[in-house]
Amino acid sequence: MSAARPRPRAGRTLVAGVGNIFLGDDGFGVEVVRRLDPASLPGGVDVADYGIRGLHLAFALLDGRYDTVILVDALPSDEPPGTLTVLRPDVGDAPQVDARQVDARQADTPLVGTPLVGAPAVVDAHGMSPDVVLRLVRDLGGEIGQVVVVGCRPAVVAERMELSSAVRAAVDDAVDLIGDIVRDPRLVGVGHGT
Repeated sequence: MSAARPRPRAGRTLVAGVGNIFLGDDGFGVEVVRRLDPASLPGGVDVADYGIRGLHLAFALLDGRYDTVILVDALPSDEPPGTLTVLRPDVGDAPQVDARQVDARQADTPLVGTPLVGAPAVVDAHGMSPDVVLRLVRDLGGEIGQVVVVGCRPAVVAERMELSSAVRAAVDDAVDLIGDIVRDPRLVGVGHGT
């Protein structure tokens, strides 16, 4: 008999910055959460820098303590670099992770043993995109409530430790936007654009 998983607690929100600070604008999410002042946010809002630690983020979400997750990340789009986008993905519609899928860099490496049906894919713990993290949580039996992605169109994703000027200029706007979202949950469905 397995223990019941805790249900999400009403009003708990996680603002999670994700991205790689060594790849220029991919570090957008990390910089935004560094600038967020937790003391200025309502109670029940946790702010954390997950960087490239997608597996740690998955485990933080697995216990069901958050009913809202705001992921902050660089996000490809057709808009000009520095453009902020707010998305509300439906995690329930994401395809299940196939246990036979492997990271492209491991394509020539055979899987050992027989994969379990419905088991999570072989994943690169330091290269998990937010969608893979969310699917992994769901596939491991976790419940994810509302998910919001605050993204910024990158200009440069290459080996460098600084944001481009366009993305750097968007960081303060993203901080303000996240503050607005956690104070007024109706803003979660704003769709696209600042």
